[in-house]
Amino acid sequence: MTGTRIAALGHYQPAKILTNADLAELVDTSDEWITSRVGIRTRHVAGPDEPVDEMAAHAGAKALAAAGLAPADIDLVLVATSTAIDRSPNTAARVAARLGMGAPATMDLNVVCAGFTHALATADHAVRAGSSVRALVIGADQMTAITDWTDRTTCVLVGDGAGAAVVEAAPGETGIGPVLWGSVPEMGHAVRIEGTPPRFAQEGQAVYRWATTRLPPIARKACERAGIAPEDLAAVVLHQANLRIIEPVAQRIGAVNAVIARDVTESGNTSAASIPMALSKLVERGEVASGAPALLFGFGGNLSYAGQVVRVP
Repeated sequence: MTGTRIAALGHYQPAKILTNADLAELVDTSDEWITSRVGIRTRHVAGPDEPVDEMAAHAGAKALAAAGLAPADIDLVLVATSTAIDRSPNTAARVAARLGMGAPATMDLNVVCAGFTHALATADHAVRAGSSVRALVIGADQMTAITDWTDRTTCVLVGDGAGAAVVEAAPGETGIGPVLWGSVPEMGHAVRIEGTPPRFAQEGQAVYRWATTRLPPIARKACERAGIAPEDLAAVVLHQANLRIIEPVAQRIGAVNAVIARDVTESGNTSAASIPMALSKLVERGEVASGAPALLFGFGGNLSYAGQVVRVP
């Protein structure tokens, strides 16, 4: 089995920005209430001409350009999303069509906020096994389309966007570490997208307690599988759910020398898009060096989780 690596990253966010002050005109809330509880100040909102596959294609095109690749170089497209409205064609197929790809395998994965890290692991396994040479992995969600804008506990959280990574064969390299994934089936009710039309709901305190107490030892085990001590991590990119989860969890992992991604403050909770988007921004701003180890860890709906240590492209 060959080695793998992330060759390049890309991200996309809609131009429209919704501030906490804007939300205060919709529901009984305030900038102080939102920032003190979740740390979010702004979020991006997709327009009617920016469906999930459009955002995903923009992020994917940016990642391909950064890798110096053409769409025809990709033989597998994986899109992690839980907000695609249509069942067929799936989002990955629509992305492939938008980008003018040849004949890639196209699959969607719905693991909600842990979707990207599941998709990254799936691409890693496919390339290692020889089923793919080069994959485009995208996390994309339009959370604002499934939001109850009268519920102040959830409408203040969400944003839209997409992030992408090119995964390719790299003989002799271990640019993507072993995944540690699983779920807590009895807590599947804690994060939901249900109904007609579908609406996002969650039991915030239950998720907070699980994430801050149970997630750190799981994340440390992901580091152990990769042969990396937490103190040697250069970056920690957790699912961007809530700053009050991100900061204590990173501390409890023991990543004392790492840059902690805090994109949630400007982007809100973008579900499957949050990890690749946050990592792409860290790399674009030069905040983490090429080749440095970064822990990616997604958690959320089902209650599913998946994490791995990767080498920054």
